[in-house]
Amino acid sequence: MDSAAPTLSSEPSRFNLPARLRALVRRSEFALIGVAVLVGGFAGAFVAVIRWTVALLHHLLFGMPLAASSLSGLTTLAMPWLALVPAAGGLFLGVTGLLIRKWRPRRPIDPIEANALQGGRMSLIDSLLITAQTVVSSGVGGSVGLEAGFTQIGSGFASVVGAALKLRRSDMRTLVGCGAAGAIGAAFGAPLTGAFYAFELIVGTYTPFGLAPIVSASISGVLVVKALGIHGTFIGQLAPIAEITQSDLAALLMLALFCSSVGIGIMRAVTFVEVLFRRSHLPVFLQPAVGGLVLGGLALVTPKVLSSGHGGLFELFGSVESSLVWLSVIVLLKSIASAVSIGSGFRGGLFFASLFLGAMIGKVFAIAVPMLAPAIVPDSSIYAAVGMSALAVAIIGGPLTMSFLALETTGDFQLVIMVLIASTIVSVIVRQTFGYSFATWRMHLRGESIRSAQDVSWMRTLTVGRMMKTDVRTVMSYQKIADFMEEFPLGSRQWVVATDAAGRYAGLVSVTDAHLAASNGEDPQAPIETLLRYQEDVLFPGMNIKDAADIFERSESEALAVLGDLHSRQIVGMLTEAHVLRRYTEELEKARRELSGEKWLGEA
Repeated sequence: MDSAAPTLSSEPSRFNLPARLRALVRRSEFALIGVAVLVGGFAGAFVAVIRWTVALLHHLLFGMPLAASSLSGLTTLAMPWLALVPAAGGLFLGVTGLLIRKWRPRRPIDPIEANALQGGRMSLIDSLLITAQTVVSSGVGGSVGLEAGFTQIGSGFASVVGAALKLRRSDMRTLVGCGAAGAIGAAFGAPLTGAFYAFELIVGTYTPFGLAPIVSASISGVLVVKALGIHGTFIGQLAPIAEITQSDLAALLMLALFCSSVGIGIMRAVTFVEVLFRRSHLPVFLQPAVGGLVLGGLALVTPKVLSSGHGGLFELFGSVESSLVWLSVIVLLKSIASAVSIGSGFRGGLFFASLFLGAMIGKVFAIAVPMLAPAIVPDSSIYAAVGMSALAVAIIGGPLTMSFLALETTGDFQLVIMVLIASTIVSVIVRQTFGYSFATWRMHLRGESIRSAQDVSWMRTLTVGRMMKTDVRTVMSYQKIADFMEEFPLGSRQWVVATDAAGRYAGLVSVTDAHLAASNGEDPQAPIETLLRYQEDVLFPGMNIKDAADIFERSESEALAVLGDLHSRQIVGMLTEAHVLRRYTEELEKARRELSGEKWLGEA
């Protein structure tokens, strides 16, 4: 009986459906694509629910028809007192935010940070809370985009599914990208835009292995929102594009340069507003309400500063024409509104706002160019499309994302080439002069050093403390060279750590240097402190492998001592450059195999 027990207890595992499903997804790329389609479909459904909810809030709070595009399509508020809605909404956000921080004091992470540092691990509860705050922020008129809520809930759901299936780290990161791809693809009705948004911003790189699941997820999201009766944000809004002339080319390049400056300015303006509120010593829960008051005042001038700017974008690509002065005023007020909204505590992103602002800047250029060069007759739609793409790349990043958005919106390959040129120029300028997108800039302000969603967490976990050797031979710095040579003959070891009389690190001694010194006629009775090297070039256990490699490169040393801390200067280990480079190469090769999908060939 006893011998049969293990057989009986193990029998049900054959019919354990969750376990078999996990094994299938881990073993089969086709199964992973199936999960990606599921994730993308749910992301599309989330997008539809978020849009309906925001439209309902606009209807209840501002009297907007449910079929209307957005608040920014209004010319004036129906009643002046509606300008107080953003302040009331800001107060609600501030109070609920205070309660949320007490309930969940740990700061939530977004998909970019999750993929860069957490292996794609996200909290579904945090994602739901962020999405709800984004919906409320846009619903009360905050000048923020919904893409933060779209990608957060899509990627958060994907992360939970991946965790339930116990996916590998690389597969988990890909699935998080699938959630974002499905959401953005659904938001614009543009599957290639959603896919390359995921590649450039959420995964951090294009991978052949990730192409099938991410594109499948994006297509799935688009099909779901279309089945629910929701179509692309501004797909089909552009009229046929006229030919781009050589004169237009020069003006459009100037537009791209201008948009790169505006994008950097807006990102810094958000930080400036945050600093102002922090120095004002206002209670944190009141800051969104004050920001809402400012936003309401701007809305009395023009409601186009409210919400994400969808309605205003429709007008720009329609037949509505505006004066140069009025468009310039809207650009200024919308920029202020976006900076104040996010800087004061409204939740949301700048993607949709950057599209609206960029399109308006393009229109301004289209009006201004003939004033400076009467021979040029610009097509305002071309300038709006290039400006829209250029500013979005400056703030969000993703030149290929914006190029595919232009392609899927217009179907005009000539325009797409111009958008790609402008986006590439802007991307290089912003990267070289500023170095961050809006999302990574916000992380930088919190003390994070990441600049993309590329997986760098292995660098942080692979520390000097884990790689160093602890069996370190030490000598006193006043020991004679002759005694040192006797204790350490040639070939015994390369480096020896020297300490002072108090046992503190004094420097490194090369065994070869000591023997050469005696051969070259130096006094063998001299202390070895005359041969010390790298007294100040040291490592600490908490340093990651990249920091260690940088110090080795700067010091040009083959080995360095590891100290417990800078104050005590106590020796805890030694690390060689060869070992650091070998471990670095091993990890890079592992990452390469994951990106190329070789794990499917070599693993069960």
